[in-house]
Amino acid sequence: MTLDEAVEAVAHWGTPKIEYDVDDPSATIYTACHEIRVNVLLEDAGQSVTAVELWWPGGGHRTDVRVLLDGDDVFSTPAEDLFRRAEERGWTVDRTEPEYPFIPEVSLGFTRQTSQQVARARGGLPLCVTSVLVGGEHYYDERLAMQA
Repeated sequence: MTLDEAVEAVAHWGTPKIEYDVDDPSATIYTACHEIRVNVLLEDAGQSVTAVELWWPGGGHRTDVRVLLDGDDVFSTPAEDLFRRAEERGWTVDRTEPEYPFIPEVSLGFTRQTSQQVARARGGLPLCVTSVLVGGEHYYDERLAMQA
C-alpha cells in the first residue's frame, strides 16, 4: 500500500498526521481508532507500508476496541500468559530484548515499556504489553540475523 492509499484508508478516523524522517527516507502516519493509537510505518524510503503498530490507550483512557491474538486480548491479557499461549500454538516468542519481544513466525512485535503508572510484573516490566506491531512476512529477519 502506498502512502496515499494508507492515508485514504485511515482518513475516516480523523485527519492523520504524516511525519517524514529527514535522516532516512521513511514516513509514519499517525492516527487513532477509538482511543487505540495507530502508527502506519513506511520504512522503505516511504514507498509502501511495511508495518502497522497499535498502541494501548493508557492514561486512564478506555475503549471498546479489542485487539485480539487468536482470541486473547493483547492489551489486557498478562504478557507472560499471552506469550505462553503463543508458544502453545507452536510459535517462537523471542524475549532476547525483554522490553521488545517478538514472534517472527507471524511478524508480531510487542512493546513492554511505559512511563505511566501501570501494574508491573516481577522485574519491573508492565504486566501487559503496551503496543503490538504487525509487520510484513520477513519484518523480523534482520533482528533474527543480528542474534545469530
